[in-house]
Amino acid sequence: MKVSMNRARYQLVAVAVLPFLLALAVDLLLFAALHDRLPTRLATHFDGGGAADGYADRSAYVTVNLGLAGGLAAVWAIIAATADLAVRGTRRLLGAGYATAGLTGYVMAAALYANLDVADGGAARLPLWQLAAGLAVAALAAAAGTLLLRRLDLPAYVPPPGPGRVERLDLAEGEVAGWARRAPSRTLCAAGVALLVFGGALTYVYGWGRAAAPLACGLLILVCSCPYVTVDRHGLTTRPTVLPWPRVRIPLTDVDRAVSREVKALSEYGGWGYRVRPGRSGLILRSGEAIVVRRTGGREFAVTVSDSATAAALLNTLAERAAVR
Repeated sequence: MKVSMNRARYQLVAVAVLPFLLALAVDLLLFAALHDRLPTRLATHFDGGGAADGYADRSAYVTVNLGLAGGLAAVWAIIAATADLAVRGTRRLLGAGYATAGLTGYVMAAALYANLDVADGGAARLPLWQLAAGLAVAALAAAAGTLLLRRLDLPAYVPPPGPGRVERLDLAEGEVAGWARRAPSRTLCAAGVALLVFGGALTYVYGWGRAAAPLACGLLILVCSCPYVTVDRHGLTTRPTVLPWPRVRIPLTDVDRAVSREVKALSEYGGWGYRVRPGRSGLILRSGEAIVVRRTGGREFAVTVSDSATAAALLNTLAERAAVR
């Protein structure tokens, strides 16, 4: 039986967050059941030999679990809420969420059992084989998620459209024009916020040292989550809204033609972000409307941005002007 697009979307979001909620529930139930058998100081980090080298109190275990599961659930919820339902790979991407939930849930539980019945967390041990066991649990969780996702009646796959029509913008002789838009990505914004939340939890438990990496990554993702796209006498330029770099620029002399068309992030580019594929590259932050530029060497560069038809038409006109000078 077919379901409406809205209902399919709600189902997809619910299924996407389910594994993280289940993993959180299992870990918290284990913590409650084993609380009296745990030392006051828990070993929370282990070196390559399995010896404890990081510690926190028992309440921190709950805090980290809530922050980790909540942050990851938020990321996959936004991915499910914004994913193109009719694109191949959507189920695989959400299946990766099940693998992530299985691995993180197992690692948190294994760390809890490593502290069981020891006088102090310093005596806890977590052998390396636990990582292999965690990967096995992740694989099983991904398989279960894939089976569950197959039961959802999502729209059939639609092949990506062909090249769009080449348009031009009429400009009077000597007239100057420019075009600019911001192209925010809700998925990247959510990922950045989730990493900052996770980093904040790590800061609370361990201090700045171990939280530096997720905090820095979260801040970087947030900075890059809203690129600024311009078309002017310099050509097509994309850069972060708040920073001049990293920047991609295609000069007018390198533009063969520009079109506006729908692109599919997963099926055409294999995901989101700055993507490089055979014969094409692009700044792909979502599926949907994009300006696609064919360069003089034959390669294509795409940017997902609203009002791309105007941008493409202006870029074609400016490129023709530059070619006749």
